[in-house]
Parts: sequence; C-alpha cells; structure tokens
Amino acid sequence: MEGDRREAVTWRNRALMLFDRVSVPVAVCDVYGAVLLANPAMAAECGVAPGRLRGRDVLEVFRPQQATQVERIAQALRLRHRSRYQVSVCWAAPGGAQRFGELTADPVSDTVEETPALLVMLRVLGEREPHAPAEAPARVTSAEARILALLAGGATTARVARETGLTTDGVTYHLRRLSARWDAANRTELVARAYALGVLASGTWPPTPALAPSAD
Repeated sequence: MEGDRREAVTWRNRALMLFDRVSVPVAVCDVYGAVLLANPAMAAECGVAPGRLRGRDVLEVFRPQQATQVERIAQALRLRHRSRYQVSVCWAAPGGAQRFGELTADPVSDTVEETPALLVMLRVLGEREPHAPAEAPARVTSAEARILALLAGGATTARVARETGLTTDGVTYHLRRLSARWDAANRTELVARAYALGVLASGTWPPTPALAPSAD
C-alpha cells in the first residue's frame, strides 16, 4: 500500500512538471469554471502569475462570444455528458491588444459517477491592436452581416436560410466566401473573427452587426 502511494505521488509530480512546461495554454477548472490550476502559458495570456488565476472564473477571464454555447455546455455537464466542448472567446492581452480564440474543455475524472473537473486548453486565433481600425466591415455585405449575427446566436443553416430568405445552399456559399476571406477553419472561428474584427457588436444579445455593412 505504501509503495502504491509513493508511485502515485511520483506520477503526480511528473504530470505537474509536464503541465508547467507545455507551451499550450492549459488550465484545470472545476465543473463551474473556477480555475484550480493554470500553467505559465495560460497565465501569460493574462499577464499574471499562474497562482493569480486560481479561483477566478475562466469565462470571466476569457469572455465567451456566444451565450448559447455556454448554456449548452452547462446543461450537458449537469447531465454528466462526457463530450469535448468548444467556446469562442476574446480577452485583453497584456499589451492591450484584443485577442480572440477558442477554449476547448474536456471533462476528466477517475470514475463516470464522479463529478468531473474540466481540462481547458486555449487556442489563440488572432488579435487586434488597441485602437486599430477594423478593416473587415467595409468588405461585409448586409447579407453576410445578417448571416454572421444569426450564426453567433446559435442558428442552424436552415434557420439562417429562413430568416434571410436565402436557400441553404446560398447561406453555405456566403459562409464559404467569408471563411476563405478571413482564413477561418470552421464556423466557431468565423464568429470569433467577426467579433474581433468589429463586424458584430460586442456586449449585445441577440448578436447584431456593429456597423452599417456595404451594399450587396
């Protein structure tokens, strides 16, 4: 028994060493999102020491851009679902730039019955310098702005088509054009870029375009 405990401590110390040295921003949170442990790479995104993040709500530090994403994750965790969850977020970098990216949360626990902790990883997708003009809105049409706002609100392709009067193929066409223009890998990244570039207004619900778009 004593040997098992020593081995467990050894592996725990090795895991913590790896956790601290990995270059990817990583944190462990409780099921409510409070940070239990953060590695130096995660803390560097906020310009603080790792210990200063302990106890803070990860979604207050890295602000979600889609409320519906957070609501779905909370419901899934209450039901003890064990899926990987992704949230589009933005935050203020130490130099004052506004960064945007994606948080990925994986529930982890020793048993299925145990309340899980969350292993959270941050993927940085880009940033906008303080007071830098947003170039994207001038290239966004009214149809594209409306599609992005609906997408940010959690609408499916079919619903976006109904709301805009387009076909589903037409919606997909616009999304592909935007993805190619902004080099976005998926819809989550597309919405994150729309907020970061000032196309969608921050701090409003339901999501709305920030500026008057260009003509179609």
